[in-house]
Amino acid sequence: MAADIDEQPAGYARLLDSANAAAIAHVAAVVAERRPRHVVFTARGTSDHAALYGAYLTEIRLGLPAGLASPSVVTLFGARPDLSDALVVGVSQSGGSPDLAEVLRSARASGALTLAVTNAPGSPLAETAELSIDIAAGHERAVAATKTYTAELLALLMLIEGIRAGDGVLPAAEREALAALPDLATRTLADDTPAQLAPRYRFARQLVTTGRGYAYPTAREAALKLMETSYLPALAFSGADLLHGPLAMTDPEVPVLAVVGSGPGGRSMGEVLPRLGERRADVVVVGSADVPGATRLAVPEVDERYAPLLDILPLQRLALALALTRGEDPDAPRGLKKVTATM
Repeated sequence: MAADIDEQPAGYARLLDSANAAAIAHVAAVVAERRPRHVVFTARGTSDHAALYGAYLTEIRLGLPAGLASPSVVTLFGARPDLSDALVVGVSQSGGSPDLAEVLRSARASGALTLAVTNAPGSPLAETAELSIDIAAGHERAVAATKTYTAELLALLMLIEGIRAGDGVLPAAEREALAALPDLATRTLADDTPAQLAPRYRFARQLVTTGRGYAYPTAREAALKLMETSYLPALAFSGADLLHGPLAMTDPEVPVLAVVGSGPGGRSMGEVLPRLGERRADVVVVGSADVPGATRLAVPEVDERYAPLLDILPLQRLALALALTRGEDPDAPRGLKKVTATM
């Protein structure tokens, strides 16, 4: 897991190189020409959080309605939704889950434009879809996904910005900003604060993660990593949803990881943090925002769209360090396999 985490800056650079960028630009141009009226994502597990990030990008940057499909609608209940005007995107590191392939097969039969975003270009998912993007993350050794998750994020970002451009080619300013990500990721991973923080949670019985907008998928993915590797019950909430009731469960015995950036989503957390303070919750702030008096996992400031590619890195390292601190083996989580086949 440690090796996979450390490979992420190189993975960013690889996906941004000319050949991979050109392949994503081609797919983006095809999608832009087809002019879908809405976008539906389908995914499971970690990839579901990448898909949620893609849905935020789609609605904010493209102005198109977006949502996440429930595969069981097709596979268990036999429904065949009319997706003739949609782009349907399957996101999966392995591309091997039969239910995701079935969703794309059904969508394509109804006239949808289908796209697979996967680390396995020869997988059933990629073969089912009309279009595919190889996230080029390389072999991921650990069961808990890390580098494939961030590669999915970056591929979706490049895809959606390419669709927005119309011809798939990102504006020069966008390319320049993305080119800085590998170095920023290296800087983020060099900070040893996550390992120092892990003993603080050694005996925690539950934990809450929270964030808004682009940060919400990060909160959900962080909660999943903690559950997978440390078996620590972790509940993820949108900052807005946290105020609608779950706030009551927070207290000094329930740690809170709050993902807070410098954009609109981060600023909106200004309503949440004081309420957590009233509950005397044990709060650690993750991100670029400077919150006076708060313990921080600091991340370089970038455009809020890019922040999920950096914010998750210290949280992955925290999950790794916490598993080791609690005497667990993060490379062999009990009951988990690299590919989970569901229908």
